[in-house]
Amino acid sequence: MIQIKNHNGTIGISENVFATIVGSVINNCYGVVGMASSGAKDGIVSLLKKDSYSRGIRVNAAGDDALVIDIHIVVSYGVNLPVISHSIVKEVRYMVEKVSGFRVKKINVHIDAMKVN
Repeated sequence: MIQIKNHNGTIGISENVFATIVGSVINNCYGVVGMASSGAKDGIVSLLKKDSYSRGIRVNAAGDDALVIDIHIVVSYGVNLPVISHSIVKEVRYMVEKVSGFRVKKINVHIDAMKVN
């Protein structure tokens, strides 16, 4: 649970909420075909479906209303990897900060696999 404290009290937001926001943003990014699972029990690759938006995403509090986000993805063969990574970082940072009011301190994009069509 990530918490915001202000003069009205404390607001707690689950990490899963942030992971779902991030997953929905990634679903709209060109070249991303799936999420890499965070655990061996989930298998190697989970395709982006609404029930798996939070797979492969870890959100941690970095203090002072800031977040650190780790993203594990699978991309299409032949796409420009630095461009995809930069696009994901830009879009995720914008949306998370807009929706939650938390500052995104760092986003780590891990490209774990490449899918050949």
